[in-house]
Amino acid sequence: MDIVANYHPVFKAFLAGSFSGTFSTILFQPLDLVKTRLQNPSQHVVAATVNSRIQPGMITIFVNIVRQEQIVGLWKGMVPSIARCVPGVGLYFSSLHWLKSKLGKTKQDLGAMEAVGLGVVARTMSGVALIPMTVIKTRYESGVYKYSGLRSALKSIYKAEGIRGLSCGLGPTLARDAPFSGLYLMFYTQTKQAMPKEWMSTPAAASMIHFSCGIVAGIAASLATNPADVLKTKMQLYPDKFPNAFSAAMYINQNYGIKGYFKGAVPRMLRRTLMAAMAWTVFEQITRSIGLK
Repeated sequence: MDIVANYHPVFKAFLAGSFSGTFSTILFQPLDLVKTRLQNPSQHVVAATVNSRIQPGMITIFVNIVRQEQIVGLWKGMVPSIARCVPGVGLYFSSLHWLKSKLGKTKQDLGAMEAVGLGVVARTMSGVALIPMTVIKTRYESGVYKYSGLRSALKSIYKAEGIRGLSCGLGPTLARDAPFSGLYLMFYTQTKQAMPKEWMSTPAAASMIHFSCGIVAGIAASLATNPADVLKTKMQLYPDKFPNAFSAAMYINQNYGIKGYFKGAVPRMLRRTLMAAMAWTVFEQITRSIGLK
């Protein structure tokens, strides 16, 4: 920690963010996998049908994955998830720290709209940089594509679809992640500011409060951005069928109605809420120990 303390503050924020993102990504990968499968039900899923369409539930998906792919199947797509989420969380926290320093702000004096703006800009910066990893991660988890590895996936997509294939679904991805981060940061900072200062007196109490604030913020932000997540999944799995968000939205409306935009909402809410709460809690602890506060 003494060596890290001498690094540039933005780089320290990147390291702290990446470290916090590693634990949460590995721990909650099964929920992300189930969410993707729920948004893309296939003939491999044994479930009830409604109007000739497969309607699997969260538990059904879990059971089928374990039955067909063993328990390790729940961590399918772990490599692209780490390749995306770990540097992604690091880029987000470092971008956020850099933006706050430019504005002369801290989390303690961020207004609600300032928090939304900073969260949106920081997530947009990391989202654009890592969109190829997002595409690969989604395809790995879906079970539709059979890539042998991260490098082969990159080559295969680029050869067949070019740059467009590696960036498909960028619009819905940003429409999902940027508002999520903006809303999350707003709810997180506002909830945290509402807590009595004396409750933050001990490290244990502070960690519990950070985690609780993260849970509240995650639930609200996840529900608000789930429709964009469904559109992103459709576009990244079937770029030829859904070249833009409008075509994906029309398909969902015609086949599932409004409830189609909330497919996978429960596992996504659980994963994003717990992952973000854990990431922020670990980040707060690390930054305090390396003198970034």
